[in-house]
Amino acid sequence: MRVILVAGTTRTAEVDGISAAGASRELLAHTPSADAEILTYGETVRAPVTPVSPTGCPTPAVVTRAVRELLDFDVTVVDGGLARPTGAPTVTVGARPGRDIREADPVPTAPGAFAAAREYGRALPDGRIVVGETIPGGTTTAMAVLRALGEEAIPATSSSLPENPLDLKERVVADAFEASDVAPGDGAHTPESVLRYVGDPVLAVAAGLTAGALESGTDVVLGGGTQLLAVAALVRHAGVAERATLATTPYLADDVPGLDDAATGLDLDLAVSDPGFGAAEAGPLNAYADGVGKEGAAMGGALRLADEAGRLRDVTGATHAVLDRLEGTNQTAAEGRDGP
Repeated sequence: MRVILVAGTTRTAEVDGISAAGASRELLAHTPSADAEILTYGETVRAPVTPVSPTGCPTPAVVTRAVRELLDFDVTVVDGGLARPTGAPTVTVGARPGRDIREADPVPTAPGAFAAAREYGRALPDGRIVVGETIPGGTTTAMAVLRALGEEAIPATSSSLPENPLDLKERVVADAFEASDVAPGDGAHTPESVLRYVGDPVLAVAAGLTAGALESGTDVVLGGGTQLLAVAALVRHAGVAERATLATTPYLADDVPGLDDAATGLDLDLAVSDPGFGAAEAGPLNAYADGVGKEGAAMGGALRLADEAGRLRDVTGATHAVLDRLEGTNQTAAEGRDGP
């Protein structure tokens, strides 16, 4: 079993109020690089900070890492347009950081990255993979992609914020269509073009990888929420019909009415695994149950694996252990900076 994390950036995340995937606007670009390190090593290496939301909710990568420590699955990080260096080893498929989708050509590398990732997915030797993403601002670009594909029946994308800033997202998406001269529905069956003009590099890589893996007979679990719905829609518009599974958290599922119908419409089996983060003993993980974060960094896929292995009840304790280790690492690093 292999979990593949596609990590990248879009400058759409810099729109004020659009993402909680970082403690501040300045730190957003470091989040994917740090998530890759946490999933790979269990701690940050080159990233300057452990990602938290502005209210202190830890990155979902700590949960995925905790499940990795419980189950010992393999991890691969694919560079989906990282803007900051990471200490994690990465597979490169030609993606570059995405610009703001309100610009005319925000992801010029998308067609090439999609094609290269598709070839990579076809060549994977694993019988089953989990595909996840980490990209601040990605729910907004996912909304634009779904509109461009003509997938109006799919519900509005979720948010890392407790209150989804839908009005703000709608304005950004409308500006993206105006800048690109793409109209809703114009991109049906042309996923590479949609990704280039209103998407982001992570969606390009994740969709290409998923398409190639499904074509080669690999069992694919899409570990995430509405961004992974956009990945599934892109795969279908690329002509790939094999079924896959969408594995997510109850916090995401509760936030998106119609998620089950959307998954069914894309020939996805929906799996929702509840780690019990609403319990008193979950401590800082209560933030997920309160609607912060909800999903990301393949958390839903990892929880599905824990559920299948009968280890779902162990996830809270394992995540606390990861958080404690990260806190110790960050404290040591701070002391080193402040020392003589």
